[in-house]
Amino acid sequence: MQDILARLRAKKQDEGFTLIELLVVVVIIGVLVAIAVPVYLNYRAGAADKSAQSDVRGAISAVEQYYTENNNVYPPSTTGNNSAGATPTVTLGTSTQKITLSDKTQLYYALGAAPSTTYKICATNTGGSGKWYLYDSAVGGSVKAMTAAPASPATCV
Repeated sequence: MQDILARLRAKKQDEGFTLIELLVVVVIIGVLVAIAVPVYLNYRAGAADKSAQSDVRGAISAVEQYYTENNNVYPPSTTGNNSAGATPTVTLGTSTQKITLSDKTQLYYALGAAPSTTYKICATNTGGSGKWYLYDSAVGGSVKAMTAAPASPATCV
């Protein structure tokens, strides 16, 4: 009997993985993917939100530069939308000042009531978390996240 077992052990050359081992590997990979995908999507949404914030900061610079180049007059209100096929830049009035928009960003620039000494800029990115970012020149400071979408995006209020 020992002789037969020895011959069977020596003859076994088909070394491979069992079905159970393969299933365990597939389950482990599935668990890792289930953990990684939501984290990756959160990073993407955060990056889209940061691009909207960055576009607002760029718009502030362009508006202020327009103001200094045009005898202390702010440009007229305008909007920009960089979605499928849209122009990625917004021109301020007849100036050479342009606001470059990130992919999927919607930006609104609203001039204050006459006399126009203030303005508001708000933006969102449709690829992000849905947050809106607002800059109000009357308040100054940094770009702030709005708690809710503006009732009228064109006027940022």
